[in-house]
Amino acid sequence: MEKENIAVGLDIGTTKIVAMIGKKNEYGKLEILGVGKSKSLGVARGVVNNITQTIQSIQQAVLEAENNSGYKINDVVVGIAGQHIRSIQHTDYVIRTNPEEVISGKDIQLLIDQVNKLAMLPGEEIIHVLPQEFKIDGQSEIKEPIGMYGARLEASFHVVVGQASSIRNVGRCIQSSGIELSGLTLEPLASADAVLSQEEKEAGVALIDIGGGTTDLAIFKDGIIRHTAVVPFGGNVITDDIKEGCSIIEKQAELLKTKFGSAWPGENKDNEIVSIPGLRGRDPKEISLKNLSKIIHARVVEIIEQVFTEIKAYGHEDPRKKLIAGIVLTGGGSQLKHIKQLVEYITGMDTRIGYPNEHLAGNSGEEISSPLFATAVGLVMNSVENNSNSAYKIELKEVVAEAPKQVVFQPVVAEEKPVEEEVYNEVEVPEKKNESDTAERQIKRSFFDRYVDKIKDFLDNAE
Repeated sequence: MEKENIAVGLDIGTTKIVAMIGKKNEYGKLEILGVGKSKSLGVARGVVNNITQTIQSIQQAVLEAENNSGYKINDVVVGIAGQHIRSIQHTDYVIRTNPEEVISGKDIQLLIDQVNKLAMLPGEEIIHVLPQEFKIDGQSEIKEPIGMYGARLEASFHVVVGQASSIRNVGRCIQSSGIELSGLTLEPLASADAVLSQEEKEAGVALIDIGGGTTDLAIFKDGIIRHTAVVPFGGNVITDDIKEGCSIIEKQAELLKTKFGSAWPGENKDNEIVSIPGLRGRDPKEISLKNLSKIIHARVVEIIEQVFTEIKAYGHEDPRKKLIAGIVLTGGGSQLKHIKQLVEYITGMDTRIGYPNEHLAGNSGEEISSPLFATAVGLVMNSVENNSNSAYKIELKEVVAEAPKQVVFQPVVAEEKPVEEEVYNEVEVPEKKNESDTAERQIKRSFFDRYVDKIKDFLDNAE
């Protein structure tokens, strides 16, 4: 089975886990081959808090993506987020042994390796070291130093740091799911790749990704990442507030938020009411849409103000750091009605909703080009850049050939078996519809059995 250049991204979110398989088409666009989605159990505010449940959710999403695409996943690029993420600015330099030679990628790698050895707080680990600007022998504002001469190479870095235990837990969940971890990417960076254009990154833009458990921020200026932050609030806290404020169950609160919710209370008239069925034969509940939007408004304002504090910390009021392209909203929370207007009102900055369709091939479904899948699309793009061979096509014919082997040769006497096998190998198996159907069922069954065995082994070891 030949390996193709197939990329796989895995977005482990608080509300959903998405496995996405894709490849670049001849026009350089991303063609999505299969998507698997499962309810995220065992993840709170972007951090794994129940390994067994997370493994089951990952396996469900991976199996669905494999069945949809006809590819078997080997390894994935995973998004990392959570309230433990922080970023620091750091400057470092190297003195080159031979200034007569031009600066190459090796010199920059040496500098990055040096930054990777920085002493962190106990229990922290460096996730990303992102070079921003270079300085050669005192000459500043150099974006691309390769090919230049110089003795002292200096650079400012954006260093993203996270809790080592949280990162290791994510890695363990993936390996226990029967797949390998090929790379880690900060989720706001993945979302930025999917929804921002190069012009916006040059002009200055703040990407706000409102997820279920966290709200991620990434600020770009002059084409360079300048600031990242993770606010530990997202769409789930809005749902919780509706649940408490209206005395209803979580499922109903989530439906109310997505179908009738608005971030702008002035939109609803006082007499607009939604009737919700009561529990176990109780009377239905009547909820005023005006009250609903007041509850949503209060919490959304709190989230946006926290993110705006981070934008201010970057220093966007400085004319040199001005974010000309304003704000781009993405993630599931960006689909809330009138949230764009509210963000513009609070921050005074131009705002648009970010869809990942710019980088997707024309035949991609409407669902995939929703802001919900921005992070997953970004992770697949990241995997494509690494020239990953993360999945291979399942050849149905080979499995069809194996299927009768088990059935036909079980009752045969031991010494006759080699002869039978030789004869069997030469015979072409006729392609019958019902045989391929049973083979497909067997593939799915064998995948499922293997995953169940893996979970059992994992649980046995854990004990």
